[in-house]
Amino acid sequence: MIDLPCRIKLAQLPTPITKLQRFSRRFKDIDIWVKRDELTGTEVSGNKIRKLEFCIAEAQQQGCDTLISCGGIQSNHCRATAILGVRLGLKVHLILRGEKPEVAEGNLLLDYLSGAEITYLSQSQWQDHENFAKELQETYQSHGHKAFFIPVGASDEIGIWGYIAASEELKNDFARLAMEPEYIVTATGSGGTQAGLLVGSQLLNMRTQVAAFNVSDNAAYFEKKIEQDVTLWKQRYKQEFDIEKLNIKTVEGYLGAGYGIAGPEVFASIAELASSEGIFLDPVYTGKAFHGMVSELHKGDEGQLAGARNVVFIHTGGLFGVFPQQQNFSFN
Repeated sequence: MIDLPCRIKLAQLPTPITKLQRFSRRFKDIDIWVKRDELTGTEVSGNKIRKLEFCIAEAQQQGCDTLISCGGIQSNHCRATAILGVRLGLKVHLILRGEKPEVAEGNLLLDYLSGAEITYLSQSQWQDHENFAKELQETYQSHGHKAFFIPVGASDEIGIWGYIAASEELKNDFARLAMEPEYIVTATGSGGTQAGLLVGSQLLNMRTQVAAFNVSDNAAYFEKKIEQDVTLWKQRYKQEFDIEKLNIKTVEGYLGAGYGIAGPEVFASIAELASSEGIFLDPVYTGKAFHGMVSELHKGDEGQLAGARNVVFIHTGGLFGVFPQQQNFSFN
């Protein structure tokens, strides 16, 4: 058992793991399973709540009454932070990348309904968003408040505990099912889920390989980001851990035109899974990663998931991100 730091239990755990009975028939000898982390809650569904259980616990330990966080306008993480903040009696101030839209929809609508204060930064201003967050902390302090900063996606040395803990849950799933998958597949956007799974699987001596499909940046970025976060995690929590043994596998080629921009093949994959299994992906994270996973599995031993017989896909949520892009779906 992994010794975890202070944590607030906010997610509905453990989440179920489901075999895709009908979808898996597309392959001769491969079974695809889904870890249903879109069921960690309703309004706070997805992977971010696992990370926030540790980040907000740290904020409360430090005596903070305000949370500052940041992300894109349709950020799942910001939506989860806004909702959990109001549930716990904490003020939430979000820094969002982009111009204020004329209509609030999807995650942004829930941010507003939750009472979060929102500041928008243009693309050119965004590169300095962490300094802007520090200035906000100072402003809150001058008014008698203490603000805790949570980075994009809650992906730092604190947030990676979320999927270190989830790795233990996965290992229990595999034991119950008498199944050890060759791969655990996830989308990676800020690196925290990927980092947590890598550390957790190593701590638990799991032979399963973690394969992440990037929905932003590139493989070199994620290798650097994960090594930095895990180094800080080791230092902060005084962990004995060999970073050199991290097997960081980021599969490129499915980013498309950029973060948050999906091609027709991704929307087709989302519709295909929904119509065959009743499971809904999103076009920003899970849709791209699932499409990439299926494409690589079809390549067999020439693909990036060679030798796969059982594959577990981590459904990291994102349903509210479907609605602002509903015009990209086509139906007969």
